[in-house]
Amino acid sequence: MIAPRPLHRLALPGRPPLALGERTLVMGVLNVTPDSFAEAASRLDPAAAIEAGLRMDAEGADIIDVGGESTRPGAAPVPAADERARVLPVVEALAGRVRALISIDTYKAEVARAAVAAGAALINDNSGLRFDPALGSAAAASGAALVLMHTRGRPATMQDEAVYQDLLGEIESELRASLDRAQAAGIPAERLVVDPGIGFAKRPPHSYGVLARLPELLVRLGRPLLAGVSRKSFMREALGARPAPERDWGTAAAVTAAVLGGAHIVRVHAVAEMLQVVRVADEIRRHADRS
Repeated sequence: MIAPRPLHRLALPGRPPLALGERTLVMGVLNVTPDSFAEAASRLDPAAAIEAGLRMDAEGADIIDVGGESTRPGAAPVPAADERARVLPVVEALAGRVRALISIDTYKAEVARAAVAAGAALINDNSGLRFDPALGSAAAASGAALVLMHTRGRPATMQDEAVYQDLLGEIESELRASLDRAQAAGIPAERLVVDPGIGFAKRPPHSYGVLARLPELLVRLGRPLLAGVSRKSFMREALGARPAPERDWGTAAAVTAAVLGGAHIVRVHAVAEMLQVVRVADEIRRHADRS
């Protein structure tokens, strides 16, 4: 049974709303960091990052998610000034040259404000408005759409907090708290997307459980859903100890499950390859709707 996917229109600053649900959107991951878990080479050089972003756009990415701080388990925080210095040249260069929307992957208000002023239309907050109290008001004032991800603790401690008695019930409750924080800050519901945070404060059985039960989260939360499954370590349970850049076949299976489970956006590293996966999975969805 393929889950029905509700249609939404995501409000964006200075442009028409983004239609969500008619097809699955592909968000390309553009890490401007020296320590990404999922890529063999650093893109800390702005020219290399800009080139990678242009390539993602040419390959068909709908959104390019620019991030200047690694959020992998165990990662150390990066000062806001350093993060801004990494991402702003890339956002500024891409914003005027690509068809794709630009997203800024940050939980810091200072970085989000600067990136939206430079051309980003989405803020991808991996803290669910828990780390920086100023981010909610900054997002509200910017007009940008906001992705609220579920996690617990900080990257250095998140896996210690991966203890659940009611996996989906607790994720739902904690995401609802994030939605409440956003709306209390003045961000309307039509600018909000939720992300269950697969791999964040979750052991492999939790990540697989969330992926298998995405349709329930869609119904429970009533907001468009982003799924980030690309190259993540939960796949080791099925694939063995292969390095992250060699997990694209496993990623293809997880992306297919996410699309059939109702995800509106999938966040991936290999845009060209995963776009093929998404298009076939969307065709399966369409034929299920007709049958």
